Amino acid sequence: MDSVSYKTLNASKQTVKPEWYLVDAKGQTLGRLASQIVHYLRGKHKTDFTPHVLMGTHVVIINAEKVRLTGKKMTEKIYLHYTGYPGGQRERTPQQILNKKPTELLEIAIKRMLPKNKLGSRMFSQYLHVYAGDKHPHEAQNPKPLTIKL
Repeated sequence: MDSVSYKTLNASKQTVKPEWYLVDAKGQTLGRLASQIVHYLRGKHKTDFTPHVLMGTHVVIINAEKVRLTGKKMTEKIYLHYTGYPGGQRERTPQQILNKKPTELLEIAIKRMLPKNKLGSRMFSQYLHVYAGDKHPHEAQNPKPLTIKL
């Protein structure tokens, strides 16, 4: 009987090739879109996915202000944060967030789905690029259009 040896592939910083994807958020549902983007940010779409390695997948999101929420969430859902001072609990609705900073609503949803460690922080700050409107400064990287199946 011949023994066949199989080798487990583990990605490392040297073997990871950077990829760029372009996502149009126009008309997409917030949570479903965010969960798919996190899937790509973490690198779970790759065959050599390794949980403790940055997989080098950059995601550029355009039209972030045109994301939609179902039902009455746009006016009735509440996002809470705490300033750190006594009595400093603040609340905002998604509509208020979109009016002040159009990209923040999508960023909040994605950040809360990423791992709560240094790896998640680096994925969010270095590999996620969110823009309001359909223009972005990453044309030189030739991002591949990514169609999100919802």
